[in-house]
Amino acid sequence: MKTSELQSIKQRYNIVGNCEALNNALDVALKVAPIDLSVLIIGESGVGKDILPRVIHDNSPRRREKYFAINCGAIPEGTIDSELFGHVKGSFTGAIGDSLGYFGAANKGTLFLDEVGELPMATQARLLRVLENGEYIPVGATDVRKTDVRVVAATNVNIQKAISEGRFREDLYYRLNQIQIQMPALRDRGEDIVLLFRLFAMQMAEKYRMDRVVLTDEAKQMLMRYKWPGNIRQLKSITEQLSVLSAERTITPEILSRFIPQDQESTQLATIHSTEGDHSFENEREILYKILFELRGNVNDMRREMGALKKQLDDVRSGSVTPQTTAPLTTTQLAPITPLQPIQQEPDLEDAVAEEYVEPEHELENLNLNDLSKNMLEKALERNNGNRKKAAQELGISDRTLYRRLKQYGLDK
Repeated sequence: MKTSELQSIKQRYNIVGNCEALNNALDVALKVAPIDLSVLIIGESGVGKDILPRVIHDNSPRRREKYFAINCGAIPEGTIDSELFGHVKGSFTGAIGDSLGYFGAANKGTLFLDEVGELPMATQARLLRVLENGEYIPVGATDVRKTDVRVVAATNVNIQKAISEGRFREDLYYRLNQIQIQMPALRDRGEDIVLLFRLFAMQMAEKYRMDRVVLTDEAKQMLMRYKWPGNIRQLKSITEQLSVLSAERTITPEILSRFIPQDQESTQLATIHSTEGDHSFENEREILYKILFELRGNVNDMRREMGALKKQLDDVRSGSVTPQTTAPLTTTQLAPITPLQPIQQEPDLEDAVAEEYVEPEHELENLNLNDLSKNMLEKALERNNGNRKKAAQELGISDRTLYRRLKQYGLDK
């Protein structure tokens, strides 16, 4: 498309910006407008997806017919079928008369379904039928009705992910996606951000008869480095705040920083300049990371110990070994567990904590598992002068497990 024609369209619909992605989106919209195909507009919330359906309708053979824009996410699930496809009198409580619904009212015209990814699955099936053959049945009716409506849809939902999660019909996606148009995010539009700021500032100045706010060169760079998670909608809001609340009409980076959110997770500036005396959370993060790594190690150790314990229990159940005929214990097999007896129920998970201890070989010969566990507890308490907490730490077990063992062996007196 010629540059002059594109600029004419931008002036007509008050579209500001010259980035290549925006120009491409407008070019595709104008090319598809005369051709009666379904269009799916993809883009983040707040990028201005609602402009393109109007451009498509006004440049199509349907431009003299009705145009409706419906936000599918704003209609309650219980009434959305009635809103879209109409209903007959008495079909539900409050249905005091017949209703055409949007598909009936927009016959011969264009229907813009914003946030189409929010439609319930049952409504998606009805929509697919309308797109395929123009047929639909109003709520509570028995007769099939026909309509000739061009559908332009838009969504900020990842449709492919929604399909894989069973939240969106794949066949409906392909039917809506005959032509796809991608609207760029504001952070990818470069100097368009400054142009939009200038437009919004001028609109505020004219509407409320105030001096227009202007940006310094440094403030412009700061504006273009920001991530803009709310896109154009957020930029307009911040411009309006500056116009009303800022005493200075020349906006510097210091003034601008007071109006831009500093949430590091989603809205952080590309460059952060720290100042002396600012609180740092590095130490807190390191502590949390350390705790997480230790927890992961403990879980892995518990899994290994549970695997070894389960194998021993399976051997006992199968009769291949008995508690008395188990192979001689090595130092890596010793753990404070109860004697292996015929199993009545699964052992408590906490009994499977890894607790390794080395005893002299001449003492191991006459000890079974029960005696060994009791002996280990006694020696640990003796070395720690009866301090149970220190004894538990030495054995590598929790205080709760230690107390249970003491009670089991009669050492809690």
